[in-house]
Amino acid sequence: MAEKKQKTRGLILREMALGESDRLVTVLTEDQGVIRAFARRAKNLSDSKNAATSLLCYSRLDLYRGRERYIINSAVPIETFFGLRSDIVALALGQYICQFTGEIVPEGPDSGEYLRLVLNTLHFLSEGALGEGIRPPELLKAIIELRMLSMSGFMPDLVACAACGAYESERMFFRVMRGELYCEKCYLKKDTPALGLSPAALTAMRHIIYSPLERAFAFSLKGAPLRELSEAAEAYSVGVLQKRLKTLDFYHSLLT
Repeated sequence: MAEKKQKTRGLILREMALGESDRLVTVLTEDQGVIRAFARRAKNLSDSKNAATSLLCYSRLDLYRGRERYIINSAVPIETFFGLRSDIVALALGQYICQFTGEIVPEGPDSGEYLRLVLNTLHFLSEGALGEGIRPPELLKAIIELRMLSMSGFMPDLVACAACGAYESERMFFRVMRGELYCEKCYLKKDTPALGLSPAALTAMRHIIYSPLERAFAFSLKGAPLRELSEAAEAYSVGVLQKRLKTLDFYHSLLT
């Protein structure tokens, strides 16, 4: 069978050593979704693929598809997000973002929006690690969780109360397991587990999932509303995945 050569760009989500010098990597590409590819001699420091196939590196890839997997012929780094290496918390969050992305994004051609979302998030996270950013890690984490789930077909219904249609009340309640919103009156009637949301936290959640991608990061939040947003986004993510990722637990272990 003839080899099908391809050129693409992608972010390395996972790397695994094979033998003494090779790597198997998971890549979020701009045009093929998440793929797995084999890189010969990628662990050799003298090989150009060494840095370009490392975790959290955004690279230009020259590859072909064999019978069972993609093979990386050459790779050149575009962005290494150096700032993440200077802050263990930012690095841990970056690793969680990569694992979360690998769980959510399917293999397929329509992956450019996913890649843009992740690259933007890592860019802001890296800036923050270097002391140049204004968006706290908790905010970036919530944005990637809610936006990526929404893009993947798991968008929660935050338009109005699922019972009475009220758009807002003094406090709204997010029913995590169903992705539904309830006003205070309807929530008290149902008496089902839910997370309370202040108007500021709910406005932020709506902005994240309903705004155009280029506007998704264009807001700020702090204090109690940011904690509410962070808790709601994480709880919903864990509920959709039906498991807690190891990188998430490691990230939280660094915050205590």
